[in-house]
Amino acid sequence: MSDVTEQADEFAEPFVDVDEWRERPAPHRYVHGGFAGTDTRFSFHLPPAEQYEGRFFQYITPVPDSEHFSEGLTGEEDKISFALESGGCFVETNGGGQASGDPFSGADPTIAAYRANAAAAKQARVVASEMYGEHRAWGYAFGGSGGAFRTIGGAENTTGVWDGVVPFVIGSPLSIPNCFTARMHALRVLRGRWGGIVDALDAGGSGDPYVDLDAEQADALREVTSMGFPPRSWFGHATMGMHALAVLYPGLRAVDPRYFDDFWTVPGYLGADSGSSVHRDRVQLPTRITGLLTAGDLAGAGVGDVPHPGESTGAADDAWLGLGAGGATVAVRLADVPEVDPQAAELIVTTGASAGSRLVVLQLVGDVAVFGPLDPREAAALGEGDEVLLDNSGFLAVQTYHRHQVPGPEFTVWDQFRDEKGRPRYPQRPMLVGPMFAAGAAGTVQTGRFGGRMIVVESLLDREAYPWQADWYRSQVEAHLGHSVDDRFRLWMIDHALHGDFTDQEHPSRTVSYLGVVHQALRDLSAWVERGIEPPATTRYEIVDGQVVVPDTAEQRRGVQPLVHLTADGSEHAEVSVGQEIVLRAEATTPGTGTIVAIEWGEEARGIVTAQPDIASGPAVEVERRVSFASAGTYFPTVRVTAHRDGNRDDRFARLQNLARVRVTVR
Repeated sequence: MSDVTEQADEFAEPFVDVDEWRERPAPHRYVHGGFAGTDTRFSFHLPPAEQYEGRFFQYITPVPDSEHFSEGLTGEEDKISFALESGGCFVETNGGGQASGDPFSGADPTIAAYRANAAAAKQARVVASEMYGEHRAWGYAFGGSGGAFRTIGGAENTTGVWDGVVPFVIGSPLSIPNCFTARMHALRVLRGRWGGIVDALDAGGSGDPYVDLDAEQADALREVTSMGFPPRSWFGHATMGMHALAVLYPGLRAVDPRYFDDFWTVPGYLGADSGSSVHRDRVQLPTRITGLLTAGDLAGAGVGDVPHPGESTGAADDAWLGLGAGGATVAVRLADVPEVDPQAAELIVTTGASAGSRLVVLQLVGDVAVFGPLDPREAAALGEGDEVLLDNSGFLAVQTYHRHQVPGPEFTVWDQFRDEKGRPRYPQRPMLVGPMFAAGAAGTVQTGRFGGRMIVVESLLDREAYPWQADWYRSQVEAHLGHSVDDRFRLWMIDHALHGDFTDQEHPSRTVSYLGVVHQALRDLSAWVERGIEPPATTRYEIVDGQVVVPDTAEQRRGVQPLVHLTADGSEHAEVSVGQEIVLRAEATTPGTGTIVAIEWGEEARGIVTAQPDIASGPAVEVERRVSFASAGTYFPTVRVTAHRDGNRDDRFARLQNLARVRVTVR
């Protein structure tokens, strides 16, 4: 680690251009500014003196973009109010601006990775001392996904800046692009089979997702599972798409351009196998642009719910949409559409002012090609009548790129691609690109050597940063700290949680928000640093064939998340007649670190809609509910429980959730 002050001359001249009192979201002083001669900007939100407890919380955004991401958020997503109500200031930066986060811009990657954030943290201490009196404020950083890379990068590459950090939904040096490529391969090969797979893995299902799959399909599912994709997450197959691969793909083409030819021509690559299904799914369609669409046009075109550039909220799950956004054109209409859904593709422009451009098509909806993040100059140069080639050859090739990126033996999920002597079974590329991308995000490849203390929060249903990667980082920390690892590090695994840090879940009867766990981690971290109060223990788990497996009881599992078991007439699957009553029984427990404060009920078709009234709060709660169904069908009653460390029902923050569901077949 190095003292950031030794390499931060460009941050020597801070300035303030806004300093005002604000009443929303709660009374506080707002300070906005930056550093002269740089594109770095910061925003500080400081509570009244009587509310201040000598600390600040700094949100590290997933990509360098805006110092205003957190303004206007409400409920448990309101990071500013969380900081103010937790006795601290709130700090946010633009990470040096978008250009500093572009690996091909020539900018120093350490600016976006941690130096801009560190400079703002130091300036926040200056402003706090001016407002509250001379003191050194305790500093805590937190961020998810790309923000976790950057949070860890800051902790590992600076001294004296942050006293503790909470990175969440974290990746490893091999995350990029491999988490996305493996799942894209499965999404393509298993099209049309997801209904049976999801049903088998759901409550009361057979538990065998391989039933009725052919050899290629079974191999694809087995491959992505062994890579670490959590099988229970396949319920989101229809909308998960390629996600941030839309941003990563052009970079991959830039660093390894020859791969995209080798894939189709060199033996050992899937595309060189004439019998492979990639040939069936390949699309190379010459056509032309018949219309240019803005974000406002998408709803009128019937595709208003499709992600597009500029839609980013700065959260862990969608910040990538902000990279390169800014152009008015976000989609185009095409004169022709392919017979096969290309899944993901490039629009290669062959005539007009943008000739030669390769634009990533995030999704094709009818005749509308919706772009991923793109250079706004290329978008502005597009014109009606331009001839283009809709080509998914590159995206078909990238789907198995992970097979040709076999790392060292410590990354055991790649064992499936090694022979009996440990040698790669497929041709290998001349470099591992994952560490290059990881270093671009974090400033350096993660080492496990950090200052201060750290609590990592990981989601067990994470489809973008496979859960085993949090264990990989824990192993790096343990290699450095040895038997003293528990003096400075915790890892909490959260079940039924995805990658995104959102309150409103796309599948509320299947998933919960982990935001409350992040809040609790920050509060526990500050108590650990400032008063020596140790936080709850690391979650107990094991890694089995790429999957993180946790114990069945809260006491054995540890961590902070409550656990709930649900039965219907004593079973996970009840069969009843129309109108026949059944008894739903929920048993909720905490791992000894809080109190159950809420129980809510719902059903898959309606989400979570009914609160259990007047529950007797405690570390363990048992409730029953009688229900019946008016028509035949298959139903999934669901219970969601919420715990709070102090038993405070009214605190909108640090609410720790979990859920359970059962199957009811009504005949």
